[in-house]
Amino acid sequence: MPHHPDNAQYPKDQRLVRELPINEVAFGGAGVGRAEGKVIFVPFTVDQEIVDVRLHTVRRSYSLGQVKAIRQPSPHRITAPCPYFQTCGGCDYQHIAYGHQLAIKQSQIEQALRRIAKLSACDVRPIKPSPKPFGYRNRISVHSDGENTGFFQKGSRNVVDISNCLLASETVNAKLRSFREARPVAGAHATLRENEEITTFSQTNNEVAELLIEFIQSRVKGAVLVDGYCGAGFFSHRLAVLVEKVIGIDWSQPAIRQAQQTATANETYLCGELSELLDQVLVAETPDTVIVDPSATGLSKEVIAILASRVPPTLIYVSCNPATFARDLQSLADRFRIQEIQPFDMFPQTAEIEVAGVLEGI
Repeated sequence: MPHHPDNAQYPKDQRLVRELPINEVAFGGAGVGRAEGKVIFVPFTVDQEIVDVRLHTVRRSYSLGQVKAIRQPSPHRITAPCPYFQTCGGCDYQHIAYGHQLAIKQSQIEQALRRIAKLSACDVRPIKPSPKPFGYRNRISVHSDGENTGFFQKGSRNVVDISNCLLASETVNAKLRSFREARPVAGAHATLRENEEITTFSQTNNEVAELLIEFIQSRVKGAVLVDGYCGAGFFSHRLAVLVEKVIGIDWSQPAIRQAQQTATANETYLCGELSELLDQVLVAETPDTVIVDPSATGLSKEVIAILASRVPPTLIYVSCNPATFARDLQSLADRFRIQEIQPFDMFPQTAEIEVAGVLEGI
């Protein structure tokens, strides 16, 4: 059995907690244990484990710690295939069997909806797995400090030297090797893409993005569609064939320009904040379906107020953050009825979750 220094040798915020049971994995990737009435978050642990933890941050209601020894491993623990795992900041779940990663994300969404949105009776459809648990990323962003080229270390701006990313496609990894061979200077960074013609935000996982668009295609109703946060038109272009008119709105001028370049005759794109343009578009166009796909911060109070006052028949909400998704559903509960919620594993091996909700105006 490994030797552990006595706690008396350490300050209070560096003490050792022995044999801590990990009960669940929280959104963000850390395992959750409880000791002395306080929650302890421990990265790179799995539910059903018993671990010794060195605390490095102690707050009034919770603590953060680092695993010092695994006393009892979870049956779902596996050996991470990537040599950079736990050093590179990209992955959180490579030590967990993929089937259990899906179960964790399913539970996290259900908990967020229950705790935040107060939706105790809300059924969440089984999460759609990624056809590729590895090799799925069609783009990566890398950095150089003059000596190392790769990703930032977890929790810092130090660059971890990486020659091959297991999450990236072979095409992207080939571009990574070329970028490294060019010996980039300190401070250099690059976004390496399978498709260099795409210069604005796009979905990272082509296969799961296709599952997402198929889901939305079958839920769009009516003749007029508004696509909020439309970006370069990922949804709008594919959905335009289903409706008579599409209006896309986004704040990014480069994204709107790109959307306009490939638009069909029934697509219109407006550049501006959704909170400033949505109300007039809803009044002028009376759309049958509205899609919103905001950043992780979710919908602004202004956008929620507009949707609540100009209730569209169908609202499709795509989110990358279960907490803000649940918060916004709770804010919209008086004016919309939830029809279905479908999670997608857009980012295997990471703590990220994609989820789509279909709401009916009431």
